[in-house]
Amino acid sequence: MSTSTSALTSDEAPGATSPATAKAVGAESLAPQSTRIMGRTSYFLAWFGGCVSIGTFAMGSSVVGTLNLLQATLAIAIGCFVIGVALAINGAAGYKYGIPFMVQARSAFGFTGTRIPGLVRAVPAIVWYGFQSWIGAGALNMVSATLFGFDNLIFYFIAFQFLQIGLSVLGFQGIKWLENIGSAFILCSLMYMFYATVQRYGDELSTSLLTMEGSWGMPFWSATMLFLGIYSTMMLNVSDYSREHKKGTGPGLLTTIYAMSILPCTLFMGLIGYMVSQATGTADPIQVFANAVDNTPLLMITLLFIAFAQVTTNVLNNVVPPTYVLMDVFKLKFSVATVIVGLLAFATFPWKLVQPESAAGLQLFVQTYSAFLGPIFAILVVDYYVIRRRTLDIGKLYDENGPYQGINQAALIATAVGIIAALSFSAVSWYASLIPAGLTYYLLMKHWPACQRFTQ
Repeated sequence: MSTSTSALTSDEAPGATSPATAKAVGAESLAPQSTRIMGRTSYFLAWFGGCVSIGTFAMGSSVVGTLNLLQATLAIAIGCFVIGVALAINGAAGYKYGIPFMVQARSAFGFTGTRIPGLVRAVPAIVWYGFQSWIGAGALNMVSATLFGFDNLIFYFIAFQFLQIGLSVLGFQGIKWLENIGSAFILCSLMYMFYATVQRYGDELSTSLLTMEGSWGMPFWSATMLFLGIYSTMMLNVSDYSREHKKGTGPGLLTTIYAMSILPCTLFMGLIGYMVSQATGTADPIQVFANAVDNTPLLMITLLFIAFAQVTTNVLNNVVPPTYVLMDVFKLKFSVATVIVGLLAFATFPWKLVQPESAAGLQLFVQTYSAFLGPIFAILVVDYYVIRRRTLDIGKLYDENGPYQGINQAALIATAVGIIAALSFSAVSWYASLIPAGLTYYLLMKHWPACQRFTQ
């Protein structure tokens, strides 16, 4: 890092005084953010468009048979509320100091140790990137086969992926433009699809979904974690986004922005997947849409919406996190790192996660990576609010030879404890990991002499 960055003190909150609004396309770095380009409206729309995860349809399909309609709706709402609170809490450091996740984590894990949470966060992002690209390509292929008779899924997968790589290189300027334009189209499409689903399957669903007993026990709380788990990746690296948001928004309003931007799309998508799977028995997202819309022109528009939604979600949620990891570990430029991330997504075998008859593969994937992400989230929160008391020394965070050099063993041990607890209760893995990981980290940081240099 430059000497001007390392000279910053804990009293300075980078980005707080800069009135600049212009930012070069693709000018992303790990340095404290001095130019913030997203006001409240743009920030809300970015999260709104970025939360159109096609995995939400599959999660809705996965709770068919265990929850009734009311329980499924409440499970989604509770999950979104927890997400909003978690994003506001863990994004506070990035918002105040303008630092990304990979820098924020240095005070807890150390310069070298930060690579571990970085890579843990990067892997599911790349897998989601590949999966959502595969779904988007499938939508384009169905449009092509229907209208032009050209049916080649592999061709569209490759072409679609390179399109997203090109958009990703633009950085947050491209993300802001893409999300602002796409959000209205996304909401209108989802509202129509929900209406079409109710119109088509309303009679048979009214008896089976409303009268079904369901469960308010572990299956219900497991469902809240599934919908929450889709976003547990973003809860970890939310500072990558909050550092782009302009100053002046309080914690309460930020929580509202997060929760209300995520809730509409998640609720519509989850319930559409839930109802169509209940009525037809299919869990494949493309087939879910095809079954929900029986008008060919509208189906084509709907499928194009699917493809567009994958672009908005991937560029925001699944490109930036692994890109910053590669920038930190290998000292790459933003544009080069985004291209590498896009190429890696080809190797994720996305067609294995959801089969036409079941979304069990995707459900297991979410539960598993949530078991690893939950402990890291807890450690970051305890470190910032309890150990640091919301005051960071920015100079030390960028000083490779300072007190944060190497690896903080307390963070690694606490992560391992949290993972063991999470895997012991895999149905609610993210929830189960929080207290064991956070408490272990706090006790080690307070009482283990080997960790004292990290508390300076």
